[in-house]
Amino acid sequence: MEPTGVLMVGSVPGASPHDVFVRLAAALPGRLQAIPDGETGERWNYIGWQLGRFPPVARRNELGGSPLPESASGLPTFTLADIKPTAYDEAALSSYNEFKQLRQQNVIPPYVRFQIGLPSPYSVLVGHLKPELAVTIEPLYEQRFVETIDRIVTGIPHDDVVIQWDLCFEMTALEFDRGRDLDARHQAYFSSPSGVLQGLVERIVRLSERIPEDVKIAFHLCYGDLRHKHFIEPQDTSLLVELANALLAHETIGSRTEWIHLPVPKGRTDSNYFSPLKGLKLEKTGSKRPYIYLGVVHANDGAGTKKRIETAQASVPFPFGVATECGLGRTPPEEIDSILEICREVTSEPIQENL
Repeated sequence: MEPTGVLMVGSVPGASPHDVFVRLAAALPGRLQAIPDGETGERWNYIGWQLGRFPPVARRNELGGSPLPESASGLPTFTLADIKPTAYDEAALSSYNEFKQLRQQNVIPPYVRFQIGLPSPYSVLVGHLKPELAVTIEPLYEQRFVETIDRIVTGIPHDDVVIQWDLCFEMTALEFDRGRDLDARHQAYFSSPSGVLQGLVERIVRLSERIPEDVKIAFHLCYGDLRHKHFIEPQDTSLLVELANALLAHETIGSRTEWIHLPVPKGRTDSNYFSPLKGLKLEKTGSKRPYIYLGVVHANDGAGTKKRIETAQASVPFPFGVATECGLGRTPPEEIDSILEICREVTSEPIQENL
């Protein structure tokens, strides 16, 4: 039996959100549960466009930050005025207007929701800031995210949107904590009496609880895609399962999680990679369990994609949809057609009757 449904993780090369919506709707008929705007323009490089939200002194030196001043008074302090608004809400509201128009024109089916991808504030701070200043700035940047969320859920009907949290540096922090990732830049900047995992989960829960309960949420768990390489290769799916279960254990998360996306490296066609997925605790999360999308699709590798699907189906006890490992914003344009063709070829429709 073919997998049902395709998830476009977030970024898609395109001249505009309009172009991305039209392209995806035409390429994947009956297969999309939700559709993103492609994170076009300045958002193409994941969190890169957020760097300018922070004062130069707070930024990592290798990202153009200025050195910390030599002062007997200690580290610099900041106020909310020092942290610029995220502008994720501006992009989302603008793209939603395009989304509505295309649905009125029957380009986008009525059952497809508008998909918004947001990085966790933690990922942005780890990626951009000096670690000794991240803890100080974290509550201020979180406040900017609260403002962002409030504007999004005020401007878009709650039953017409899914907010997907993109969790990348959470995975590297967990790998560092268990000794597999030795890059000190990936060490969690906070200390938590309950451990790194719970400290990360608490941060995600804290912001998710600012999203009204009738708004669906989702998670993209990621090992990075810098120059098409992971920050560290996953040993298997066990750590992904550990984070997913820790999130779903919270009632405010588990009861409304629409999907969870997990990466699958191109070379992993072995059952050892997939077998930990049996430990996903999906049944205790409410009346409708989260749908799982596996990142089995790789460009120009239809045969390998089918092999990864075959192995996954033999290893996990639940149905799933397909996706790429990460967003496509940095994917060469010539590979996009291959990816969309493979996604369509290996899946069945219609998704609206099965999820």
